[in-house]
Amino acid sequence: MTLAFHWFLPTYGDSRFIVGGGHGQLAGAASGDRRASIGYLSSIVRAAEEFGFAGALTPTGAWCEDAWLTTAMLARESERLAFLVAFRPGLVSPTLAAQMAATFSLHAPGRLLLNVVTGGEAHEQRAYGDHLSKDERYARCDEFLSVVRRLWAGETVTHRGAHLDIDAARLPTLPDPVPQLYFGGSSAAAGPVAAEHADVYLTWGEPPRAVAEKIEWIRGLAAERGRKPRFGIRLHVIARDTAEEAWGQAGRLIEALGEDAVAAAQASLARSESTGQSRMRELHERSRADGSWRDPHALEVAPNLWAGVGLVRGGAGTALVGGHAEVADRIAEYAEIGIDEFVLSGYPHLEELYWFGEGVLPHLARRGLYHGLADGGTGHTAFLPKEDGR
Repeated sequence: MTLAFHWFLPTYGDSRFIVGGGHGQLAGAASGDRRASIGYLSSIVRAAEEFGFAGALTPTGAWCEDAWLTTAMLARESERLAFLVAFRPGLVSPTLAAQMAATFSLHAPGRLLLNVVTGGEAHEQRAYGDHLSKDERYARCDEFLSVVRRLWAGETVTHRGAHLDIDAARLPTLPDPVPQLYFGGSSAAAGPVAAEHADVYLTWGEPPRAVAEKIEWIRGLAAERGRKPRFGIRLHVIARDTAEEAWGQAGRLIEALGEDAVAAAQASLARSESTGQSRMRELHERSRADGSWRDPHALEVAPNLWAGVGLVRGGAGTALVGGHAEVADRIAEYAEIGIDEFVLSGYPHLEELYWFGEGVLPHLARRGLYHGLADGGTGHTAFLPKEDGR
């Protein structure tokens, strides 16, 4: 088994501390000490390329910069890295979305992946002029992706649906290769759409048992449709030479959070319609209630899985925390239950990428789980850790 790794591009700014934003957050809620300039984001992209990462996720929402425009510029600043562009179906027509993807693929062949974000926040969708309910958004997404798939296949598409009405649409240029679709969603409405369209089903970083149950759910729905998607997970990471150093860093991130900031973020996140966001909040609910969240180990919801990020950040709210070998152990554990791809991040994103690339990837390469270093990295196998450096 060979695993694929992606990093994350903080298009709202970066920091040495946890930056808010994500699902359930208001526009402008996310900001960092470092401006998300093309120069800074390019440094993250080039570092990810050096370590042989497959791609980099660029978020979408009212709280960050536009993903399409940002990645189009970054593609000129890089050579090999693919961009996992998050986008909202329904905010543009499926014909335009298919054309945008085809154009991107023409100028950066094989370097576009698409993360479908149906939208779990009604207040944010309304800001874009979208007033459908959550279930209606998933129904529209199903129609949208069906149209896009047919256009990419070279068809002339006329579609009459409950939400979309398309007449004789056709693309002037077809994407080659066709972009892979990444899709997340934990609700009953999300499952069938993911099973029908996802090339890679993405989940946020829940404990392995919960992730295994979700994989089994989607795998069963997909089998009914004759499909076999791959599976990915979205996590933050704090990897250091020793476990003590890693947990010390988690403690510093927690120390920087005030009671008011946590309370305000949680009040905002509580409005979310996202089932996945609700599951993220449940991971630290008890620690928030009894005040134990000040102790980073109180937020360890599974071995080396820390829920502290989700105190103020929407979306992915857990991190793998530990020595390099421990983090590699947890990645191997997720791989064992069916996870093929890992979308990772850390604070700050540039420095944490180097900690992970120099510390964890050699462990995974030695176990035969990662070959990116040999397939285009810069030979960071020179950093192979000692066996006892757990």
